[in-house]
Amino acid sequence: MREDAEDTPPRTTPPRDRAPRRWSAVAAVLVVLSLVLFLLGRFVHVPGLDDVFGVDTHDRSGPAVLKSIQDMHRYEGAAGNYQVVVDLEKDARLLPDSIRGTRTLFVASGSVAAYVDFGGIRQGSVTVDEKRTTATIRLPRARLAEPSVDPKRSYTVSKQRGLIDRLGDLFSDNPADERAVHILAADRIGAAAKESDLTRRAEKNTTSMLQGLLRGLGFEHVTVTYSA
Repeated sequence: MREDAEDTPPRTTPPRDRAPRRWSAVAAVLVVLSLVLFLLGRFVHVPGLDDVFGVDTHDRSGPAVLKSIQDMHRYEGAAGNYQVVVDLEKDARLLPDSIRGTRTLFVASGSVAAYVDFGGIRQGSVTVDEKRTTATIRLPRARLAEPSVDPKRSYTVSKQRGLIDRLGDLFSDNPADERAVHILAADRIGAAAKESDLTRRAEKNTTSMLQGLLRGLGFEHVTVTYSA
């Protein structure tokens, strides 16, 4: 009886943790594969990859809230439309551009309005003769409004970034921030407006508007002058 007991091989229980380990390995591979595809989509353009990791847009914005009201006392007599190509490059010292640095080529379209401020009219700025046939109006010089860049007509042609800048965009709340090129474009548009004849044309159009208005009220002679 002892010999039979010694010849009987011991029973072995099959391992039960192979299936969980197998699924864990598959999940890890999927995570790594997803990360690789995401990095490829960020740094390398692969045709058809955007369709796989497409982004759905949902507008959950709240209603606009009125913060303040400002009364306008000015007449815009002219407006100029401009387009400028901004080539902005930022380099890092002692590092090549492929490691640290950005260069953005941006086409900006914007406008600047020229206006005459009627709020600056003082007592005695308007004189009328006794017969009410002649009127003289003294107005301040026309001014330029702040330049505005139209986002619908502006676009980025190209943007080159170093490796560190690309990695920084992955952890940034506002990747590919383009405020610098927008500000520079507005400055360039404003400078071009100052060199143009917008203010002179605004004064001319304002004069024509006032003359037509007062002549419709019975005035025969209307004179409009401008002073600083």
